[in-house]
Amino acid sequence: MAFEAGQRGSLVSQINVTPLVDVMLVLLVIFMVTAPIIQQGVEVNVPKVKAAPLPGEEQQFVVSITRDNQIYLNDTRMDAGELTEKLAAISAERPDRQVFVRADEEVPYGEVIRTMAAIKAAGIQNVGMVTAMPETTAASAAPAKRRRSRGSAR
Repeated sequence: MAFEAGQRGSLVSQINVTPLVDVMLVLLVIFMVTAPIIQQGVEVNVPKVKAAPLPGEEQQFVVSITRDNQIYLNDTRMDAGELTEKLAAISAERPDRQVFVRADEEVPYGEVIRTMAAIKAAGIQNVGMVTAMPETTAASAAPAKRRRSRGSAR
């Protein structure tokens, strides 16, 4: 704290915010560097479409279907029966939960529909599809490009 002489016999205190700003800038740089590193998940090459992202308030459940038709709930591999059981338990606790489906663009349409049917059989009514922005649109929207799923772009 710095003290200046005000009127005779009284001191005026002022808070020095420079160290606080220094610490906050260092933390900002640290988070900017580490955020891309800690991105994790199952690698899926999602189709590219023009659509606005949905807002997310809480932890989301993402069902991923890989190129070789393996199904994952977030990062846990399971088959369609196990997926239905797990999501039924989640739906019983919170019927308003939303599940997002991320399928590789090489996955047959029928496999995606069978997985969505397993999700609906669990009682989940809110099902969303995850896509990536096309390269032409992504170039103009740099923040959206960072949210794109990991995988090889064609």
